[in-house]
Amino acid sequence: MPAKDVYVELVQEDGFKTEARAGKHPVLIDQPGPFGGTDSGPTPLDYQLIALGGCIAHIARIVARQRNLTLQGLRIAVEGHLNTDRLLGKPAGERVGFSNIKVRVTLEADWPREQKEAFLKEVEQRCPISDNLVNSTLVTVELTG
Repeated sequence: MPAKDVYVELVQEDGFKTEARAGKHPVLIDQPGPFGGTDSGPTPLDYQLIALGGCIAHIARIVARQRNLTLQGLRIAVEGHLNTDRLLGKPAGERVGFSNIKVRVTLEADWPREQKEAFLKEVEQRCPISDNLVNSTLVTVELTG
């Protein structure tokens, strides 16, 4: 398969409520009320964890189909820890992003544990979101107007 470009657009007018568009799909991003938002959607941090869990789920289906394995279902819980001081403009020695992310996967499949572990390892190695979190990715932010 050839290379693929992924493109999304976001518009924020007043407050934190932001409308994003991924293809024909609208998505709302916001902050909880105590942080000045209207709580009309998940936060950007929530979406990062959602993206990781979703990618693992989708890659698991791809791998299972390619290997002709029966995967009845899966459950994924993703948790990230960060210190919010720096993003709020307070001095902090820690980085601004997640200091760690833990993904817990329950595979609903009649496979031995060793097979499940090998399967999950392959899924993680093939997940682009995991790859972007684990490895440095060049990010360029530029002013256009």
